[in-house]
Amino acid sequence: MSGAGRRVWGLMYRHLALYRRSWPRLLELMYWPVLQMLVWGFVTAWLAGVQNNTASVTAGVLLGGVLLWEVTLRSQMGFAISFLEEIWSRNLGHIFVAPLRPHELVAGLVAMSMLRTAIGVGPAILLAFLLYGFGIWTLGPGLVLYFAALMAMGWAVALGVTALILRHGAGAEALAWGVLFGLAPFSAVFYPVSVLPAWLQPISLAIPATHVFEGMRAALLEGRFAWDQLAYAFALDLIWLGLAAWLFMAQFQAARVRGALMNIGE
Repeated sequence: MSGAGRRVWGLMYRHLALYRRSWPRLLELMYWPVLQMLVWGFVTAWLAGVQNNTASVTAGVLLGGVLLWEVTLRSQMGFAISFLEEIWSRNLGHIFVAPLRPHELVAGLVAMSMLRTAIGVGPAILLAFLLYGFGIWTLGPGLVLYFAALMAMGWAVALGVTALILRHGAGAEALAWGVLFGLAPFSAVFYPVSVLPAWLQPISLAIPATHVFEGMRAALLEGRFAWDQLAYAFALDLIWLGLAAWLFMAQFQAARVRGALMNIGE
């Protein structure tokens, strides 16, 4: 393993050791996705029971939206909270003595985000199938691409939040939990973009997740794979990631110059 690989693995191992010794941490990863699935699952089961067969398809769309949105949430929070763990433990300045380069820090946080997302969303996917008979894999091979597009958006948002924490310190920590919830109404998670007011639709179409959910509905309701929507999602992901990476590096350099890396949590 190269030096960079060892440093990235060292960062990952530091976080994995926390979960190995703490079952409440593991439980917390699964808690919210499973709770969301229980609530939305019973709502959609009720809708399917009181309406006609069309409601069963609609219920599948709602459950698919819940599961895919959890992928976005867990990827963003997995990245951001792993970074916050370094701040809360006053370890951020120390890890760069390793020396750990900024892109290696990002690589380690992305890897932890993927693991946390798998642990968090996996039980919810299984629960959706066992309790409600909905298998997200009915979306076909494109499911992997949907997951990738949504996780990339989560990482972009997390990079932006991390940059704000580097700039504003502990006062910006709440953004790690709140930003994506604020984007949810405009991301067409549970309804098509056409439902939004005309002046909001361009804003919605500038969000990568919107195109993933539009594609999901095309697959479940029309039986077709919307390659154009997926292409838009990945193109927007690249733009979002590029802007977020630029902002992160600018704030990281500024924090290093003013010596904020050692006392950012104070």
